[in-house]
Amino acid sequence: MYELIILGRLMRAPMHGYIMTKIINGIIGPFAKMSNGRFYPLLAKLEADGYVTPVVTGDQISAHNRHQHPYQITEAGRARFHDLMLDITSNPGDYRTIFWIKVQFFYELRSDERLYLIDHYQTYCQSHLFHLRHESHDLHIQNQREHWLSDLQMEHTEAVFRDFLALWELELAQARELRTLESGRMAQREEEGQPSQVSFPTTAHTEDF
Repeated sequence: MYELIILGRLMRAPMHGYIMTKIINGIIGPFAKMSNGRFYPLLAKLEADGYVTPVVTGDQISAHNRHQHPYQITEAGRARFHDLMLDITSNPGDYRTIFWIKVQFFYELRSDERLYLIDHYQTYCQSHLFHLRHESHDLHIQNQREHWLSDLQMEHTEAVFRDFLALWELELAQARELRTLESGRMAQREEEGQPSQVSFPTTAHTEDF
């Protein structure tokens, strides 16, 4: 998730590390925080992997002044970002958060790729709803036979199921709304004879940050 946020931000323009940490903590907060002790080792790994590179204007960068320089994404980093955006199999338990992080970077994808991700997320939401409804019904039937839970315990348990059902029903509704908006944009671009993807410069300049 953090790698996706970093590369996604750098897709637009070079950026200092302290700004990226502020954005990350703004997204994952208020109780979760990414410290410099976690962020800069990840940034160093992305640099070692060839996905990002420092924007150096004077002396060569070192491990001791890494935080003083903005970073920009490389061509390999752009390819990595695209792979992360279209990845729908990693971290399935956290995919609700990951999907909405991806949405903020949708402008970097083609329309068909955006619809692919939205359609997958709708299925993801529907799978949660099916699971919750099935498990709630099964628990109710089994409890009538086995009396695992008291009436009060069952009432509280069913309240939890209802809460999660409401959450995923809302997620599904938001995904459907997002798809309607994206389909409308696609249709409008086709009517106007425009490409399905907004073009962005492949090389960011230091004056952009």
